[in-house]
Amino acid sequence: MARLTVKKLFPRELRKGTPTPEEVASIPRQPIVFVLDDVQDTFNVGALFRVADAVAAEKIYLCGQTPAPPNPRIHKAAVGTEQWVPWEHRAHIAELIVELKAQGKTIIAVEQHPKSISYVELSVALPVALIVGHETRGVSQQALELADVIVELPMLGVTRSLTVAAAAAVVAYKVLETSR
Repeated sequence: MARLTVKKLFPRELRKGTPTPEEVASIPRQPIVFVLDDVQDTFNVGALFRVADAVAAEKIYLCGQTPAPPNPRIHKAAVGTEQWVPWEHRAHIAELIVELKAQGKTIIAVEQHPKSISYVELSVALPVALIVGHETRGVSQQALELADVIVELPMLGVTRSLTVAAAAAVVAYKVLETSR
């Protein structure tokens, strides 16, 4: 079982700036992609770029009406990560999911749903695609029907949901933890 090597960074290292193309090319990408299904808020899109960078994801797919870079609000929330995290816009999420399945990726929708399992029970092998959805409507019915598994995070307090970026971060790290 391989272990992730984690280097603790000091604040001055965290604000290093834009990486060189060589540094970006040397990142050992994890076989995980994020699929944004009509995520509307530019803050959430930017935050998801940060999450994707944090886990060294292969790519982010911005689907449907999800706003895309260049966008000053995405840039601010992404803290520049949208400049080096690979991304692509796709008009139709169903076509993308079919392609990702053909590539051997397990499709995981992060959504509160009658068929969902708790993220605690999640155990999948890489490669995976994590789908997060619209801030109000959630993951589309079309994407839910094509997903291999639907995962949710237990809500123990008054609030019944997290931001899509927070939920994606929890599930992404769970996937990396259980797939090693």
